[in-house]
Amino acid sequence: MLDRIVALARSVGRTATGRSTGSRAARIAVLAILTVLAATAVPVILMLRAPEQLAPVALDPPPRTGPAAPTEPGTPGAEARPAASAHPTAPSHPAATVSPSSAAPPSRAPASASAPAPTPLRAELAIDESALLSYRAAVTISNPGTAPAPDWTLVVTLPRESLKLTAVTGASATRAGATWTLVPDDGGQVPGKGSVQVTFRVAGALVSAAPTACTIDGVACTGLPD
Repeated sequence: MLDRIVALARSVGRTATGRSTGSRAARIAVLAILTVLAATAVPVILMLRAPEQLAPVALDPPPRTGPAAPTEPGTPGAEARPAASAHPTAPSHPAATVSPSSAAPPSRAPASASAPAPTPLRAELAIDESALLSYRAAVTISNPGTAPAPDWTLVVTLPRESLKLTAVTGASATRAGATWTLVPDDGGQVPGKGSVQVTFRVAGALVSAAPTACTIDGVACTGLPD
């Protein structure tokens, strides 16, 4: 482009010089035009040939989008916000009222778990069979109460230690000298309003061999001979 401008300037100069009739003012005007063209063309040519030498145009940085700085107290336009509660308050509900019809029924007093006291047992002794050296006796144990009596103790005392109880039924017998203790064996309980019978034989004497004492749970038996 510079070469073209120079060639155009030379052509215009030759034209202006070759004209004999040209005036001096015309020459001055041509020179002025050439000077303006040259002044305009030189920066353009330099820009096209060395663009890397031009200073880069500085651009403004984009605005930041980070969190806004907290507003200081007393700053105009700042509105106070209430502090958020860590735990939301549950809505209050009116207390539920219990109608009299839905109330729990009054508790009843528990029935007494204790069983009624047992009625004392009764016993009756009878000698129903006699032999030369022995006799057979029977003791009837009765229960006047309504509750069964599973445990009882019958004590029979003989006049001498040489006498023995044999063939015992309805009880188990143990000896301590002349005293014999009899307790119920399996199934020997006395039912309410009922009775059981214990039998045994006394051996070892010809005369005076009848029991001298008999008790049932400490209560004296009836039917003892005089």
